[in-house]
Amino acid sequence: MNILFVLENYHPHIGGVEIVFKTLCEGLARSGHDITVVTHRPKGAKKKETLNRVRIHRIDCMENRYLFTLFCLPKVLELASRADIIHTTTFNAAPPAWLAGKIRGRPVVLTVHEVWIGKWNKLTDMGPIPATIHDILERIIYVPDFDRYICVSGSTKKQLDAIKNRPKASVIYNGIDYHHFDRKRHLPASKKIRKTLGLDSFTVLVYGRPGASKGIDYAIKAFPKVQKKVKDARLLLILSKDRDYKERYLRIKKMVKGMEGVILHDPVPWKDLPAYILASDCVVVPSLAEGFGFSAAESCALGQPVIASDTTSLPEVVSGRYALVPPRDPDKIAEAVITAATKGLKDHPKKTFSWDKNLKETISLYKSLRK
Repeated sequence: MNILFVLENYHPHIGGVEIVFKTLCEGLARSGHDITVVTHRPKGAKKKETLNRVRIHRIDCMENRYLFTLFCLPKVLELASRADIIHTTTFNAAPPAWLAGKIRGRPVVLTVHEVWIGKWNKLTDMGPIPATIHDILERIIYVPDFDRYICVSGSTKKQLDAIKNRPKASVIYNGIDYHHFDRKRHLPASKKIRKTLGLDSFTVLVYGRPGASKGIDYAIKAFPKVQKKVKDARLLLILSKDRDYKERYLRIKKMVKGMEGVILHDPVPWKDLPAYILASDCVVVPSLAEGFGFSAAESCALGQPVIASDTTSLPEVVSGRYALVPPRDPDKIAEAVITAATKGLKDHPKKTFSWDKNLKETISLYKSLRK
């Protein structure tokens, strides 16, 4: 099949969604499918290249996500005429993909990660007017009918169904690279990290991007309560410095300034991430909302104890030793961390999320559109 992906971000931009689509595109290409990606062009990136059998067209749009919606349309229309299927995702790539599908008569698949309708004012730092505008723009995305919807969790599907029942929506979970997130492979490096960072006592890790929806503030507020019960406890924060989160990163930096036992670490390369996760004694995922929850699933894959918010998709992806706590509740986070440090967390059956299964289910969905 010839599949055209229309994606706001792709390699070299790195994030959870970008990993999902890079893995899917390259897996499809290895399976013999013809894969083309139209995406925005970050500063310094090539305008056109082939990477791991995937053809990439990057559109100059002054790195503005809203301009990408308009500027990508000519290239999307051109390539759609040769495509069997168009695959896109929320938010800004969805309208041009849908329009190209209608004009060229091609089926369009929409992957939905999260639905934030009615929540923009609660999950972001936006003021009332910007939050309302984004809420309206998101609603517009779901007005037209796409040929099929892929939801990355059961929670996301419920959110989508709550707007308008979508009988054409399927749950296809994201995957975890279990070869990369293998405990035995990274244990030696994790011991060196502990020594280098001086993590000689119980260490709590929070990592990822510092967006408002990640709830990192609540984990920080919980830490002084932990220190009262767990001697010499450490809090290791490994947070993205992406320019989109600069203001919130600086706010967190100011928040932890002068706090005893807190280490604000620079972002680490993806290849080293498992060792840093293993350098901790437990991982806290204090998110207010998650479409899938990579940090929780990755930490569980490594066998680390995880304390996660009992919200959206997180109960679906955690396994092994974990505890679920109410979102926005520093007291409950602290209680769970203290339990992890003193008694240990309750063990649950393991769950796995395979990229091979993700690929097979996606191909099956594509084939159903060609019948």
